[in-house]
Amino acid sequence: MSRRVLVTGASRGIGRAIAYKLAADGFAVSVHCRTGRSEADAVATGIAAQGGTARVLQFDVRERAACREALEADVAANGPYYGIVCSAGVTRDAAFPALTEEDWDVVIETGLDAFYNVVHPLTMPMVRARKGGRIVTIASVSGVIGNRGQVNYSAAKAGLIGATKALAVELASRNITVNCVAPGLIETGMLEQTTLEHALKSVPMNRVGQPAEVASVVSFLMSDSASYVTRQVIGVNGGMI
Repeated sequence: MSRRVLVTGASRGIGRAIAYKLAADGFAVSVHCRTGRSEADAVATGIAAQGGTARVLQFDVRERAACREALEADVAANGPYYGIVCSAGVTRDAAFPALTEEDWDVVIETGLDAFYNVVHPLTMPMVRARKGGRIVTIASVSGVIGNRGQVNYSAAKAGLIGATKALAVELASRNITVNCVAPGLIETGMLEQTTLEHALKSVPMNRVGQPAEVASVVSFLMSDSASYVTRQVIGVNGGMI
């Protein structure tokens, strides 16, 4: 039976690439979405067409009770997860004086609170299974260096990095690794084309990255080859930092 992996935010962008890659690696992938059900269904169908195993889970990672209800029911029906990839994220960029309360709340709730909402209900089933496990969070270079116009996003991702490192310490004795991947400029719908030319000046490789390049790093961290890698933040950023 294939090991089960949940990928949040998997209907598009980086999450979509991760879902495809992990399915190709032999994992049974739960493709999560919030509103893009048709896109998530297309990902699951695409994975199946390539010989993989996938199913769709739909819930809002910002809604704690809904997360717990959906995930506990999923585990009860299908067993514990071996791996979790927290890839859901959103941006609401603006200079700090112009940030609204909603801009702040939506980004923090999606980028940081969702870590607790998703990982907490799945941790003890993973521990009780006594088969080890893998947890990977998707942060951002913004959470490492801070970006102009992204005080909310930088705060969410920096908090996610801290939570990842702390949980890695707690779960290390259980043979569960917890790591973070921090992408730089990646070609997704979240990349603002209007600022791309200026942003590329900070990238020594002078190009944007591809979602598949992030997915390859996540694939390694999920593999048996990464069994002694935990509490790490791995940049995929073309040399930005």
